[in-house]
Amino acid sequence: MKLIRPLSALVLLVATALPAFAADPEFPPGLRLGMVPLIGLNAAKTFPGFESEDGSVKVLITELPPDAYGEVANAFKASPAGAGGVKPDKVETPAGLAYFTTETGKAGDALVKRYSMIVQGTGFSGYVAVQIPENATKIYTDEAVRQMFASAVTRKEVPVEEQLSRMPFKVTDLADFKNVRTLAPGTSIILADGDESTGFEPKPFMILGLIGATPQQAEDRARFAQEAALQIPGVRESRVTMSEPIRINGQQGFETRIDGVSGKDKTAVTVVQWIRFSSGGASLRIVASSPRDQWPNAFNRFRAVRDGIQPKG
Repeated sequence: MKLIRPLSALVLLVATALPAFAADPEFPPGLRLGMVPLIGLNAAKTFPGFESEDGSVKVLITELPPDAYGEVANAFKASPAGAGGVKPDKVETPAGLAYFTTETGKAGDALVKRYSMIVQGTGFSGYVAVQIPENATKIYTDEAVRQMFASAVTRKEVPVEEQLSRMPFKVTDLADFKNVRTLAPGTSIILADGDESTGFEPKPFMILGLIGATPQQAEDRARFAQEAALQIPGVRESRVTMSEPIRINGQQGFETRIDGVSGKDKTAVTVVQWIRFSSGGASLRIVASSPRDQWPNAFNRFRAVRDGIQPKG
């Protein structure tokens, strides 16, 4: 139960809408979990999920690591009656058995009712968080929310074109990477030879994304790039082997390479980080990792992807 409760705070829902359903499940772009939203809710503009026309009603849909579902299922079994005013429940869905909780709380000064649901997907756990103000609970009843949860469906793959279309840049060369996964919709994406079930580390993979404000002075950029490379999550025993300024598609950039170990099997890897600096707005950051014995071929693929990234518009 403790796993779901903090996550439920991610969504603030102040709503008025009809508790009826659209005809078909809808998938937020880039996600593998979808459901039939209540009528009056449409695709959200700034987050994955649904919202009302005025933006006051929100339903957050996201993906969690695959182990999250099992942790929640075990918590439900250990405490079937719930605790602290949290009511546990479960519902059958086309995606399988889902667990959800209902609780009351406050959003600012307003009394609210919160619902959190988790369902198992292939290589991920689907999570939904809903919040309803007290003055709308006669419209959005417990049964209406339950029916929405019961419509949850998953898909094994998100079309690559759909995922890439959400990114703030064009990726014109995938360098034969077949596994494309959105990490954060519209922000970062992973290209990999492996997958979630076997782990990404034993094979080459790349993470493409944007980072916020970066230093403008050359000496500051060098320090920034090295510090960022040494803090790459999942890489241990890191050692910088090269760090120097370069030009990436005509723009100022920085390349940093590190050796280290990664994954539960302590795979020896070489990692390259490229930062393409922007004079205004977000900068492009690419992190690419390969087992050391596969590095020469992987590095050529990494550069092909890097050089094929173009601005949109």
